[in-house]
Amino acid sequence: MIKFSRWLLAVFCLTTTAQALELQGELTQGSLLRSEVPAGASVWLDDKPVKVLADGKFVIGFGRDAELTHVLRWQLPGEPAQTKTITLSAREYPTQRIEGVPQAMVTPPESVLARIKDDNWRVAKARKTSSELSYFANEFRWPAEGPITGVYGSQRIFNGVPKRPHYGVDVGAPKGTTVVAPVGGIVTLAEPDLYYSGGTIIIDHGLGVNSTFLHLSKLTVKTGDKVTQGQKIGEIGATGRATGPHLDWRINWFSERLDPALLVPAR
Repeated sequence: MIKFSRWLLAVFCLTTTAQALELQGELTQGSLLRSEVPAGASVWLDDKPVKVLADGKFVIGFGRDAELTHVLRWQLPGEPAQTKTITLSAREYPTQRIEGVPQAMVTPPESVLARIKDDNWRVAKARKTSSELSYFANEFRWPAEGPITGVYGSQRIFNGVPKRPHYGVDVGAPKGTTVVAPVGGIVTLAEPDLYYSGGTIIIDHGLGVNSTFLHLSKLTVKTGDKVTQGQKIGEIGATGRATGPHLDWRINWFSERLDPALLVPAR
């Protein structure tokens, strides 16, 4: 059985033909839910197939504004399918107003649009990885020490102009503060100077779950490196389009942007 974080609050059981199925995680928007089925079973979420490891582990995730009702279906070969309706709770997100931001941070000049497009392509490619790793099933830890200065889902308004919601958790700390891997994985991107995010690292934890670390002043790993939980991967900085030194930590399940704070102890 998978060992999950004791800080993940919602657990419910579903009956299968072979064992009780437990979904671990908070039943809310922005949440990552982890579970396992008997080996050989297939899983679908809203009629879309979900990849399952050979030992039965799988994971699903719901974005910031996900619909509140979903259907999970699983089936063993030769057995009738089982279904369960998943009901998520809705969340409210704060609005942050930041004035005095340089115009280039609000609307980039045309001279850098090609660079931004290339950056976005490389990040998207790294996040499409769907490996057989199972690090996602382990307990996560905070990647850096410091106060929380920005939260998932918040809407930022720069100089009166609404921007995309914030999809990470910001940890404020001085430049040079150590950043570690919250759980093990393989580095799929290590770039020192992306236009918006500056020093950026992406770590694959398996089955489409990955962590992204933004605005780093120093990278101590490279693409292809295997990292272990707690291993130093870089240092906090203010690179890219940042207003001060901090770590912006993000969690994705493929293209679904999730809330990292739901995977770690509350501060």
